[in-house]
Amino acid sequence: MSSLEQVSQPSVVLTRDRSRAIFGQTMGLVALTCLVAALGAYLGRDVSRGFGIVAFIGAIGCIIGLNFAIRRSEQLAVGLLFGMGALLGVAVAPTLAYYAELQPQALWQAAALTGLFIGGCGTYGYATRRDLSKIARVAFFALLGLIGFGILLMFVSIPGGDVIYAVLGLVIFAGYTMYDFQRLRRADSIQAAPLLAASIFLDVFNVFLLLLSLLGGGRS
Repeated sequence: MSSLEQVSQPSVVLTRDRSRAIFGQTMGLVALTCLVAALGAYLGRDVSRGFGIVAFIGAIGCIIGLNFAIRRSEQLAVGLLFGMGALLGVAVAPTLAYYAELQPQALWQAAALTGLFIGGCGTYGYATRRDLSKIARVAFFALLGLIGFGILLMFVSIPGGDVIYAVLGLVIFAGYTMYDFQRLRRADSIQAAPLLAASIFLDVFNVFLLLLSLLGGGRS
């Protein structure tokens, strides 16, 4: 064995160990944030829609703060991550309570399909060598268009509009999920875990709500 091979082998092992550590840390944070969101949804099941909007705005604040905290304090970043999860859980609590009362099977079906959706897209994104940054850019502008379409649906009745919205949303977040898992594979610092976890959690959160809308036929 040449000296170059002797040097490169430990380097490869260290890189793989670091990648496994970052993956484990990130996905552990994603799982915990999902649990915190579920707890927030349970505790906020009786809140008004107005309070849910306030919670949603607070979650956006946590996301913005997380981008700054990640460079200063890992503990603060994790705290903001969990705060975001809890507030988003409270924000959607009235919707989940509605389905839990009238269509509880839709909740479990949406949860199971979300796991399969994220698992499939995430596996592809993590394994592929293709650069997915272009897909992420397209998904960003498509998401802006989807938001505009959602606002339009509030004022104009379009036949099948809710289904179109949900299907387009799933396509967009398929792209985001693949890209976020590719970012996870390429990450070289454990400090990036909270921010990566936030991105993947938001993918999970939005996919779940979109699938729930499809399975439940929307909420009147």
